[in-house]
Amino acid sequence: MNDERMRRWRLVLGGEAEEETGTTLSSEDRSVDAALAALYDAAEGEAGSQRSSGLGSSAPRVARWLGDIRQYFPSTVVQVMQRDAVERLGITRMLMEPELLGAVEPDVHLVSTLLALNEVMPEETKQTARDVVGRVVAELEARLAERTRAAVTGALDRAGRTTRPRHSDIDWDRTIRINLKHFSPTLGTIVPDRLVGYARRNHSVQRDIVLAIDQSGSMAESVVYASLFGAVLGSIRTLRTSLVVFDTAVVDLTDQLEDPVDVLFGTQLGGGTDINRALAYCEDLVTKPAETVLVLISDLYEGGVREEMLRRARSLVESGVQVIALLALADSGTPSYDAENAAALADLGVPTFACTPDLFPDLMAAAIRHEDITSWASTNLT
Repeated sequence: MNDERMRRWRLVLGGEAEEETGTTLSSEDRSVDAALAALYDAAEGEAGSQRSSGLGSSAPRVARWLGDIRQYFPSTVVQVMQRDAVERLGITRMLMEPELLGAVEPDVHLVSTLLALNEVMPEETKQTARDVVGRVVAELEARLAERTRAAVTGALDRAGRTTRPRHSDIDWDRTIRINLKHFSPTLGTIVPDRLVGYARRNHSVQRDIVLAIDQSGSMAESVVYASLFGAVLGSIRTLRTSLVVFDTAVVDLTDQLEDPVDVLFGTQLGGGTDINRALAYCEDLVTKPAETVLVLISDLYEGGVREEMLRRARSLVESGVQVIALLALADSGTPSYDAENAAALADLGVPTFACTPDLFPDLMAAAIRHEDITSWASTNLT
């Protein structure tokens, strides 16, 4: 056990710690150590100089390094090392060559990086990038899409139930369940005290959903998840879903909701933020305020006119729109955000908090049922 602990310390601390730990690495461990050293033993030069890299600028060498780390480390560690390689060493070339990009272990953070590099990516790399993004989207859909559809359609069904249904609209399963206590032994059957059914069986639109997504650089992970959820919600016929992304300009991507990859490549990460302009655009989309849920996904650092932004938020709330502000829609927690604007929105009746992707389906279901979202957040996000 002690030998294994010292081996791990030796790998963590690098070659200079070999004497102190008294550990001599095996041939395989030396290969692991070389892969770590290429990334984490980069030397600092003079002040203001570029950090040097053990990976160098050779594309084949980077490709070999990508293969090495996938061999020696689990995928979760591989993803961390890839992000570190981009951030610490600036080797964006790793993401700019098709053969290298194809070797990368994809995750949400990599997708964010690809989207940020989209405008400068060579044409021959873009299809590979789309393939990588498509793989991540498929994995996220497998994890989240069905839960979202089940939660949202269940909430819509409950919202549309009636106790005076026509015969063709009776929900027999729920009717039987709530009338089990009225079973008659004499008749050998249930004598229902009340019926439960669906008020709407024509699949007409029951709720309008507007997702307004801040595409500033700090919101990159949230953009990925919000775009995916937008596509899933857009596939539910009883919802009318609009997806709007914004920085200092506003882009409506609703017509691309059938393909979440198209939605993602329609975003442009980075730039400033004008929440007021985005809310003004969303205000024009509202036709049935009492049946509309507007989800603003932003860190709330307003580059536009703050007073106008708050005035528009107040107007939307007073009209009956259910407005929710998500500081993040991400697994990585709450990022830096404008606490003053968050407090001001909360005072206007806009629930303001961060939400994980796994809880977002339940949040949307609660909003569709017109629940108190502030209470929901305090119960589910603590």
